Parts: sequence; structure tokens; C-alpha cells
Amino acid sequence: MSDLKFKIRAHSASAAKTIVKARNFEIIVDEPESLGGTDVAPNPVEYVLAAFAGCLNVMGHLVAGEMGFELRSLKIDLEGNLNPAKLFGKSEEERAGYKEIVVKLTADCDADDETLEKWLHGVESRCPVSDNLQNLTPVKVEVVKDARV
Repeated sequence: MSDLKFKIRAHSASAAKTIVKARNFEIIVDEPESLGGTDVAPNPVEYVLAAFAGCLNVMGHLVAGEMGFELRSLKIDLEGNLNPAKLFGKSEEERAGYKEIVVKLTADCDADDETLEKWLHGVESRCPVSDNLQNLTPVKVEVVKDARV
């Protein structure tokens, strides 16, 4: 199967607010007022959790269908803790990202416990967002000076 390529474009609307274009969609990223934003949208680390939840939902239903049971609904609760010290340049001791993300999936289905364990393994191992969060992904960041300046 060929690789799929996903792309977005973004620009800063302010120091804390970013406007993102993904296909035909506009996504706003902002910070709460306590972190210098205007609190009009989720912040980047909340979007990481949202992306993870969305991916788990899609994979949960896909894998359940493949395994032959109906997943009537799926509730997904995620939480993560991070230390903002590195983010704000106060310390280099801890990483900037989440220390841990805890996920609780509540499945409304008729599958037995053994089937749900196999289902969970399939969901976790095939979810691209889970894979990106749990494994090193090479990232290349470069800067280009705006020629208008």
C-alpha cells in the first residue's frame, strides 16, 4: 500500500494564537488566559490529546468490526501531566512534553473480557497517533527568513 501524506499550513494570529488550515478546515489553536492567550480554543497539548482520542475512536470501531462484534459506543478519557518549567525556560531538568498520558476506554459492547483484551491490543498497535506518541518519529525543523523583511 502506498504512503498517505498529510499536510497542514499555519500562521500566527498573535503570540499565543495560531490559525491552522487542514484540507478544507480551519483549526484555531490558542492558550488559556493564564498562559498568555485569549482562551478561544484548545491549546497545542490539548490538541495532542484530542488527536489521540479521535484516532482511538476510529481504530476502536474499525478493529471491533474486523473482530465481528458491535461497538455501540466508546467513551474515551485522556489526561496527561507536564511540567511547564522547560516551556517557560526555567529549567532543563525535565522534558517539555507529557510525562505520561493515561487513557481510559469505556466500551459499550457484548464482547467478553478476552476479546476486549485482543481488541485493545489491536487498537493500540494500529493507531497512528498512539504510534507517534509512543515511538521516536524523526522530525526536521528548519527556518526560512521572510524575503519581504
